[in-house]
Amino acid sequence: MSLKEQITEDMKNAMRAKEAGKLGTIRLLLAEIKRKEVDERIELTDAHVTAIVEKMIKQRKDSITQFEAGGRADLADIEKAELVHLIGYMPAGLSEEEVAAEVAAAVAASGAAGPQDMGKVMAIVKPKLAGRADMTVVSALVKKALTSAA
Repeated sequence: MSLKEQITEDMKNAMRAKEAGKLGTIRLLLAEIKRKEVDERIELTDAHVTAIVEKMIKQRKDSITQFEAGGRADLADIEKAELVHLIGYMPAGLSEEEVAAEVAAAVAASGAAGPQDMGKVMAIVKPKLAGRADMTVVSALVKKALTSAA
């Protein structure tokens, strides 16, 4: 079963169970998936759907930060609940050791000599780790590896 089909099934189950919060979050996700399909006139793969979920997770985290800074705990709680539902659709994350090993392999494969080669390394690492690791952490690890290599 594809990720998109799983999300649709979860929506049906949320309707049956009358879980309004989960249903709202899933509907937002399906609307974004449908918008992307219509705009680009393609059938989305699991990788595309994962990218959409990842983007929505990032948006929720940013919103939570903004709401908490503005003293709106009520709205932050709503975003946190949506975040929990969205994280359920992400593939299992990698440990920091596994990410570090991928970064080291990418540095070796690209022949990177210093920080100026960060783009080369990220081009190798990003497709492998997308959706399975926080790319800001990956970027920091790449920068650290390239700085120590130089």
